[in-house]
Amino acid sequence: MEGCAQEGQVKLLGVEYSPFLLRVRIALSLKGIHYEFIEEDIQNKSELLLQTNPVHKKIPVLIQNGKPVCESMIIVQYIEEAWGNKAPNLMPKDPYDRAIARFWAAFIDDKVVPCLREVVTGQGEQQQKAVQELVANFLILEESVRTNPCFSGKLYFGGDEIGFVDIALGGLSAFVKALGKATNSVLIDEEKMPLLSAWMDRFCEADGVKEGMPDPAKVLEFISAMRVKFTSPPTAK
Repeated sequence: MEGCAQEGQVKLLGVEYSPFLLRVRIALSLKGIHYEFIEEDIQNKSELLLQTNPVHKKIPVLIQNGKPVCESMIIVQYIEEAWGNKAPNLMPKDPYDRAIARFWAAFIDDKVVPCLREVVTGQGEQQQKAVQELVANFLILEESVRTNPCFSGKLYFGGDEIGFVDIALGGLSAFVKALGKATNSVLIDEEKMPLLSAWMDRFCEADGVKEGMPDPAKVLEFISAMRVKFTSPPTAK
């Protein structure tokens, strides 16, 4: 959701098909927060990006009233706290449930995301190993949906509404689907992971999410370009 209403002092720096940008966009959309999107060129980073994220120099960056917040899931937490009066609640109210949500969001960033990067950049046996590790991590998530009392039998990880873990994993969904096509790999098997597969379909079609999901063909192009960049042999000098 873009615009310049009462949240007109909110800016979001990002790259259009980044899964990390999508996480933030989903959180802003669910909360109904208007913002100005500023497209970044990662090969030629703007002064605004370098000034607002001088440590990592990465997107996304959310800027509210001139104050920057970096790292996608930290931004999502900030959105929940800064606009806590706006529904839905992205974090559980119960302290234990909040801890569980943070645990699984960290699992996604610590285990799933590195595997995704290795699948994108790898070739041959290295890529095959990364795919196997990624699938193993998705199977762990499938088991958590099946057995964890915080998630089992519910529409989303957040319960009846999309929450913190849903955004952490769901922001990667378009990227995961396109990466499977780009590498001719089955990353989320409907037979082996029926709950996770059904969750992903439900998430992608949810109000506040589907409107902002990127064009699958464009995401595939984005991934293909990344693979060319990382897997092409170095140019002879």
